[in-house]
Amino acid sequence: MSGDVRRLADWDAERLRALADEYGTPTYVLDLDRITENCATLRSAFPEAHVAFAVKANTTRAALETVLEAGLDAECAAAGEVHRALEAGFPPERIRYTAVLPPEADLDFVTQHDITITVGALDTLDSLERRGFDGRLAVRVNPGIGAGHHAKVTTGTEPKFGIPYERAVEACERAREVGELVGIHAHAGSGISGEDLSAHRALVERMGDLARDVGDLEFVDVGGGFGVPYREDEPPLDLDAVAAATREALGETDAQLAVEPGRYVTADAGVLLTRVNTVKETPETPVVGVDAGMTTLVRPAMYGAYHAIRTLAADADARTVREVEMAGPVCETSDVLARERSLPDPIRGDVLAIGNAGAYGYEMSSQYNSRPRPAVVALTGDDDRLAVRRETLADLTALEQW
Repeated sequence: MSGDVRRLADWDAERLRALADEYGTPTYVLDLDRITENCATLRSAFPEAHVAFAVKANTTRAALETVLEAGLDAECAAAGEVHRALEAGFPPERIRYTAVLPPEADLDFVTQHDITITVGALDTLDSLERRGFDGRLAVRVNPGIGAGHHAKVTTGTEPKFGIPYERAVEACERAREVGELVGIHAHAGSGISGEDLSAHRALVERMGDLARDVGDLEFVDVGGGFGVPYREDEPPLDLDAVAAATREALGETDAQLAVEPGRYVTADAGVLLTRVNTVKETPETPVVGVDAGMTTLVRPAMYGAYHAIRTLAADADARTVREVEMAGPVCETSDVLARERSLPDPIRGDVLAIGNAGAYGYEMSSQYNSRPRPAVVALTGDDDRLAVRRETLADLTALEQW
C-alpha cells in the first residue's frame, strides 16, 4: 500500500540545528530527495494518468527543477507561475495554465507561448479569440461538489471557479470554435483527506459523464488536492486506494485521466526552522516568542491550520513538558503559530522545527510589518545549498521609486 509520510520526528535534529546555525532563522529547509520520492509514489499510483505538479504549492526553482526531473509536468494558476516553470526548464508543451478570472496581462503573456490554456469562463474564450489565439484549450467545469481541509480552499462549489456544469457542453462547443479543445477540468478543493473521498469520487463520476457527452478529448483532469497528515496521529492517505477509486469512478472513456497534486509532492519535504527569542510567563499561559510568524508561515493564521512543532535542543527529552502558546513577532492577535501545545520547557535560543512546511509555506510568505522574507535551504543527500537567500532590510525598499 502506498501512502507513507515523512513525520517531523523523522528529520535529523542535529542536522537541522546545524543548518539553523549556518543559515540563521527563520529558514525553510526543503529535502529534494523527498520530493523525488513523492513524485515516484504518485506516478506509481497513477501509472497511466497524466500527472502535473500544482506549481502554486512551491514555486522555488529547486522544487520545480526536481519535479521536472522526476517526470511531472507543471500546472500553473498565474502568468508568474508559467514564467517560473519556463525558467526552471519546463518546455511549453509540458505546462498548462489554468485561468481563474485572468487579468489581461496574464493572457497577454501566456498567449505568447505554446501552452495549453484552461478556461473557466466564456468571457475568457472571447478574450483569447480577440488575441487571435487558436491553440490548445481545456474547459474548467464547476461540478457543484466541493471538498478540502477548509472552506477557504474548497473550490468545487464556489462560483468563482469554472463554468457551471449545466453549461459545460455549451462551453466546450464554444471552445472548439476558438481553438483545439483537448480536455476538461474540475477540482474539488485542497487538502482532501479520507473523509472527503466520497465527494472526490462524485466529482470524478460527473466528469466521466461529461467526457462521454463531449467526446474526442485527450484528457479529463480531476484536479489534485490530495491531503497529507498534519497531525502526528493522523493516518496517511492511501493513495493506491484513491487512484483505484478514481479510475473506477471515471468509467470508460478514450480520454486520459489527469491529476495535478501540489501539497502531496512538497508538504512533508519541508520544515521551517525558527528560534526562541522570548519566554514570557502570563496568568493565562506561557508565551513562547519565536522569530517566525504569520509573515513566514501564514497557514495557522489564515486557516487555523495545525503544524507539528519539535524542540531540537539536544537535551529536549530531559526537560519538563509544558503547555504553551507559540507566537511570532507580528503586531497582530492572529500571529500565533500554535496554542495549547505541549513542548519541552522552552529556553531562549532554542531552535524549533515546524513540520509539513514544504507546501504553501515560503510560497505564501510576505513582507507585512516590513519583515524580510526567510531563506530557503535545499538538501540533496548529505549536501545543502542556499536555494533562496534571506531578504535584507534594504530589499524592503528596493522597488520603491519615490
